[in-house]
Amino acid sequence: MAARGGSVLEPGWLLSPAGRPYLDSILQKNQRRVFGLLERPVLPPTLAAPTVTYKLFLSGKSGVGKTTLVATLAGTPVPPVHHETLGLEATTVYWPAKLRATGRPLIFQLHFWDCGDGALKKFEHLLPSCKEEADAILFLFSFTDRSSFEELPAQMSRVVGPDEGNLVRVVVGTKFDLSTQADVTEGDVTAFEATWGLPVLRASSGPGAGGGRGGLARVAPLLDALVERLWRRDQIVAGVAPEDEGSPLA
Repeated sequence: MAARGGSVLEPGWLLSPAGRPYLDSILQKNQRRVFGLLERPVLPPTLAAPTVTYKLFLSGKSGVGKTTLVATLAGTPVPPVHHETLGLEATTVYWPAKLRATGRPLIFQLHFWDCGDGALKKFEHLLPSCKEEADAILFLFSFTDRSSFEELPAQMSRVVGPDEGNLVRVVVGTKFDLSTQADVTEGDVTAFEATWGLPVLRASSGPGAGGGRGGLARVAPLLDALVERLWRRDQIVAGVAPEDEGSPLA
């Protein structure tokens, strides 16, 4: 995803030699580390970086791949068989990135909230809880399920109210690697982006895509795009140009 005015983050930095110490901080035995509630990446004092925390809620009909997407981004095993999430699952992902203007590394702490579509419909209090203090809503559709794509406008209107313009809206198309069987074409995506002014991010359905170093290369563009959008939102709210070297932390 290209941000207007160019990326404020250095693309691919985490996978470069300069980012190696920060990459090592989120790995354990060459696999993605699963962090406990009170754990965080450990770095030498000379490389310490501020932590920026965001909450992201995933919205989408059952079967589009919300749980699979979170597992892929977190580098944890992907469920081999689909089953609807019965309640609410929260997953924390740490993602180091580097500001281009200042050369300053940051560590983004992303809290992904995944709630089953059936549970959301059954318990009215769940949606407000998922959106409480949220920074972004990820609206998911599947490239192999046209109905999930066609329902996006109604879904966005239902989930985000007119007074919730502070929420970053992100659209993610899952199962992009199965696009040879796609019910949603590139022309459909281009028309949606032009109408709604929202770029569509793409995610594959490969199991274990983000587990090791090789898998990280697959999920890095999507995670970079997410933190880019959130960081830009914060700078706009603060009244500071994202490229300004004096940009405050959120």
